[in-house]
Amino acid sequence: MMKKTIFTLVLTAISFSINAQTIFGKWENRDEETNKVDSVIEVYEKDGKAYAKIVEITNKKRQKAVCDKCSGKRKNNPILGMNILTGLSKDGNEWSGGKILDPKNGKEYKCYIKLDGKDKLKIRGYIGFAAFGRTAYWHRKN
Repeated sequence: MMKKTIFTLVLTAISFSINAQTIFGKWENRDEETNKVDSVIEVYEKDGKAYAKIVEITNKKRQKAVCDKCSGKRKNNPILGMNILTGLSKDGNEWSGGKILDPKNGKEYKCYIKLDGKDKLKIRGYIGFAAFGRTAYWHRKN
């Protein structure tokens, strides 16, 4: 009985540590000036690629906001529920080859993402080369 309990505890601990080492799950995006959470983004896997969508907007007045600066099929669609990260493929310890949308300005950028510790996700959006871009960090939602 004791061995079975210890074995179960070890398996649980292993599954938690494996879970914590993944890009998948819910992440908080924080306002750069106030450091307050402005949205929650869910990173998920589909057909071996990484995607992310906005699943929560904390500002009640912005919850029905649409992407009026977006183009194409995203134009004037709700930001809540919108995919903002599309088609990233795993390459070593980072995911790259996809695009990220900034709903504030409607622009899409090439990007890569990678874990920066178990509870912090580095997102690098850029035009052309990764050296010319901007980095943001999302924090794992508890």
